[in-house]
Amino acid sequence: MQHPPATSPTARYSLVAMGLHWLMALVLIGLFGVGVYMVDLPVSPARLKLYNWHKWAGVTVLALALVRLLWRLWKRPPPLPQTMLLAMPAWQRLAHHGTHGLMYLLFFAVPLTGWAYSSASGFRVLWFGRIALPDFVPVSQALADNLKLGHNVLAMGLALLVLVHVAAALKHHFVDGDGLMSRMLPGRD
Repeated sequence: MQHPPATSPTARYSLVAMGLHWLMALVLIGLFGVGVYMVDLPVSPARLKLYNWHKWAGVTVLALALVRLLWRLWKRPPPLPQTMLLAMPAWQRLAHHGTHGLMYLLFFAVPLTGWAYSSASGFRVLWFGRIALPDFVPVSQALADNLKLGHNVLAMGLALLVLVHVAAALKHHFVDGDGLMSRMLPGRD
């Protein structure tokens, strides 16, 4: 069965999928930037505010990731066009699927380790500064130290995967000129 070209309306992602994609992209960029910035700040009210913002934004990413995953399972993404699949080496197809799978895994793992780190440190997570979320690990400095390291490593891994994802999209757009990127851009019918 031949698939429509990447630029045809039927080969595009839904508006909901596009909205979730770009909203998560913006929130993740903000979270990463704030996360890198806040760790070197001296203890102050400003640092505490940033940490609290970082926590509730992380929980928001967790909620968005769940909505995004459920949407993706209910409304499957459009298949890659057959011509593109045939032109892609096997390693690129593997990288395409592997990168997406790992990003989805990290969309959950990064905020969950951050939440667990906060709980193990004895600090409750308040979503939007209002809704107290349950602690799901005991207070333990040793556990907190391990979770902090895990959260940082996973966040860096997610940042690297996002860079690979962006680089691949730009390569498809500017080098291959295959229209792949237009599938995730609204208003391009």
